[in-house]
Amino acid sequence: MRKNIVAGNWKMNLSWSEANSLSEELEKSLSDKKVNCEVYNFVPAIYLKSLIDSASNITIGAQNGYPKDAGAYTGEISMKQLKNIGTKAILIGHSERRQLFSESDVFLREKVDEATRQDLKIFFCCGETLAQRESGNFEGVVIQQLENSLFHLSENDFKKVVIAYEPIWAIGTGKTATPEQANEMHKNIRQAIVEKYNQEIAEDTTILYGGSCNPTNAKDLFSKSDIDGGLIGGASLKAEDFISIINTF
Repeated sequence: MRKNIVAGNWKMNLSWSEANSLSEELEKSLSDKKVNCEVYNFVPAIYLKSLIDSASNITIGAQNGYPKDAGAYTGEISMKQLKNIGTKAILIGHSERRQLFSESDVFLREKVDEATRQDLKIFFCCGETLAQRESGNFEGVVIQQLENSLFHLSENDFKKVVIAYEPIWAIGTGKTATPEQANEMHKNIRQAIVEKYNQEIAEDTTILYGGSCNPTNAKDLFSKSDIDGGLIGGASLKAEDFISIINTF
C-alpha cells in the first residue's frame, strides 16, 4: 500500500542558525502529535550531517549527488559520501537541475543507477514547462522523462522510488495546477507504471504533487485519488506552514 508523504525542499536557503532553529521547531511540533504521513526534508549539503544526527521525526535527504564514487570532480559530492554520513534519500530530476544545470535524461539515469546502488531512496521529479503544456503534448513529455531515466529499473528497485510531479510553470510562480489537472497527470503517471511494470506496483507507488503546494490548497490537492502528498518548496521554510500541510492528512 502506498504511503502519504510530505517532503520539504529547502533549496539554497537559510543560514545555519535559521536551519537549526527551523529543524528544532519542526521536530518539537511533530513529537507532540500523531502524524499520519511520512515527513522528509531535503536540505543544503552543508547542513546534512548535523540535521541527520539531530532528527528523530523527519528523514533528512540530499538535494543532489554525483554519480561517481570518487575522483577529480571538484565541488561535487558523491552519493557514496552522502550514504556514508547517514543520508537516506535524494532528489533526482528536479526542474531546477534540469534547466539551470542542463542535466539531461541520460545523466539523470546515471544518477538513478548510482542512487540505487547506494540504496538511497529516490524522489524522482518530472514535469512540463508552460510551453509544453500549451502545446498539448505535456502528458507525453512527462512520461518520456520517466521512460528515459527511471523505467529501466527492475521491479524491486522501482518499488523504492517516489515520484514527484512538478508542473514547472507552477513552481515559485504563485500559479498552481488545479486539483483536477494535477490528479489527471498523476493518473497518467500511474497508468504508465501499470504498462511498464504492473497494476500492483502502480497502486503502491507514491506520487507527490510539487507545484506551489501550500496550506491553502493542500487539502484540496491531497483529497484527490492519485495525489499522495507534496514536495513543498517555499512553504517548507516556515514551520507553521509546513506543519499545517503535514496536518492535512
